[in-house]
Amino acid sequence: MDNLLHSCLKLPALVRSHAFGVALGRRAISTSQCLRQGHENPLGLPRSGTPPNLAARMKRGLPEKRPIPNVTKIVAVSSAKGGVGKSTVAVNLALAAARQGVATGILDTDIYGPSIPTLLGLEGLEPELDANNRLMPLTAYGLRAMSMGFLVPQDSPIAWRGLMVQKAMNQLMFEVSWPKLDLLILDLPPGTGDVQLTIAQSLILAGAIIISTPQDLALRDAVRGVDFFKKTNVDIFGM
Repeated sequence: MDNLLHSCLKLPALVRSHAFGVALGRRAISTSQCLRQGHENPLGLPRSGTPPNLAARMKRGLPEKRPIPNVTKIVAVSSAKGGVGKSTVAVNLALAAARQGVATGILDTDIYGPSIPTLLGLEGLEPELDANNRLMPLTAYGLRAMSMGFLVPQDSPIAWRGLMVQKAMNQLMFEVSWPKLDLLILDLPPGTGDVQLTIAQSLILAGAIIISTPQDLALRDAVRGVDFFKKTNVDIFGM
C-alpha cells in the first residue's frame, strides 16, 4: 500500500459510439466509484505500453524545464498566503487577456482546494478525452480551463501525499490537450510546497505575479513567495 491509494474520483473513462464499426466519438463519464491509482498515474488516465523505468529516471536527477505543448507563454499567479484573492485575480487576468484577443487558458494547480470551477461557473462538468487519451479543457467566457475540480466529486477531499500530488501535477501540466494558446495562467495553491516546486522545476515560466493584502501576515508570506521564485530563477512581474 506504500505506492497505492484508494481515491474516489470522477475519473475519465472512454466511451465509444459505434455505427457500422466506425468510432463516432469519445467522451468522459463519471465512474462514481472508488478506483485504485498508483503514483505513476494518479488521475487514472488510460495507458498503453510499458511502465516507465523508475530506476533510470531517478538517476537523471531533476527534470529538464520544458514548455507545455501549444502554449506560447506561461505566467504563474501565486500568493503564498491563502484567502488573499489570488484565484479571483488569476481569473480576471485571464479574462482581461482574452477580451484583448489573446488566446488564453487557465490551469488550476490547487490539488486540494480548486477554485476555478466555481469562479467560471463550470461546477459539475467533466472533461472529455481526445484520441490520445489526453484531457480536453473546458471552455467558459472565451477561456480554456482545466482543474482538479473537474475530476473529483464536488466537496470530496483529496487525501494525497507529496508524491501523488507531484505526479498529478505533472499530468495536469503535460497530459492536457490545449489548443493553440498565447497565454496560460497558472492559479497556484497557497504556500511554497510540492506543487510550486514541481511547477518551477518542470516548466519554462515567463514569470510570476505575487498577490497579497496589506496585512503583516500576508506580506510576510508574500516575501517568502518572492524569495522562492528568485531561488528557482523565475522572474517576478509584480506584486
